[in-house]
Amino acid sequence: MRAETSSRSMGCVARRMRASLLSALLAAIGGWAGGAVQAQSSTAWPDKPIRILVGFPPGTSTDTLTRMVATRMAEALGQPIAVENKPGAGSSIAAEMVARAAPDGYTLLATSSANTINPSLYRLSFDLLHDLIPVGGIAEAPLLIISWPGAGFRDVAQVIAAARARPDALAYGSSGVGTFVHLNAELFKMTTGTRITHVPYKGSSQAIADLLSGQIQLLFTPASTAIPHIKAGKAVALGLIGRRRSSELPDVPTLAEAGVSGLDSALWSGLHAPAGTPSAVIDRLNRELQRTLALPDVRAQIATQSNEPLPGTPLQFGAMVRDDVERWARVVKSAGIKAD
Repeated sequence: MRAETSSRSMGCVARRMRASLLSALLAAIGGWAGGAVQAQSSTAWPDKPIRILVGFPPGTSTDTLTRMVATRMAEALGQPIAVENKPGAGSSIAAEMVARAAPDGYTLLATSSANTINPSLYRLSFDLLHDLIPVGGIAEAPLLIISWPGAGFRDVAQVIAAARARPDALAYGSSGVGTFVHLNAELFKMTTGTRITHVPYKGSSQAIADLLSGQIQLLFTPASTAIPHIKAGKAVALGLIGRRRSSELPDVPTLAEAGVSGLDSALWSGLHAPAGTPSAVIDRLNRELQRTLALPDVRAQIATQSNEPLPGTPLQFGAMVRDDVERWARVVKSAGIKAD
């Protein structure tokens, strides 16, 4: 009886061992198959068209630059890249759509400096720094501080001296309240301890007209808007806000070179993807973006927009974006800026 019981026990043990071995084998096969499918999925990307949402109307700088690089990236990736304009709310409509999109690498956002300002001015339903992840920068353009020739200024130091001697007597124009140029002008005032009256405009055309006629003495504006008037002798370039000098105006110093620190944020454009997009996809997108930005004809086209290429890794681009978000939050709070 004891022998029969022992035999049955040994049989049960053997069966359990066989079951365990079979389960382990099936798990190993499943893990291998899952890994193979994941690897195949990563290798297969992209296997359908990609789209990039632009939060501004057609013909704007961000739109033009995005279409330029999208065309060349599509050639390398072997899939069409459709650029779709979804303007509104300072690009926040497009940004929210991409933040809520599937993180599969097929929906991207054309970001710009405006996206780093919006979190401080509006109540958004998404977080730029958490719901979107950086792919890479495309291009950047400096801002210029220009003056009416009749004002008699030849450099930034003279403007600072005059503003300190006569607080609020000078007036500067910008393209609107809460814009990138407005925030840079307010940062200039905070950094230099000056008081200069802000005259906001709906865009830059009327601001330029009033500067050229002497209605305002100063204007903070993108380089592309100012360069034709500077070269025609109708406006004077006093200083450049950006990380480096402009190739079109090599004699105009940056504000850092003029002794004013902290104003080095250029007007940039780049690409973001939904958070959770596989790192392999982000790396592939960035590689093709870097390759595109290095092409001589692309660099020449970027230069026609008064821009410079903005190469770099996703990590470098992300650090720049984070710095801008934090910088503009401080300026908006300190200057008490409210959105129109």
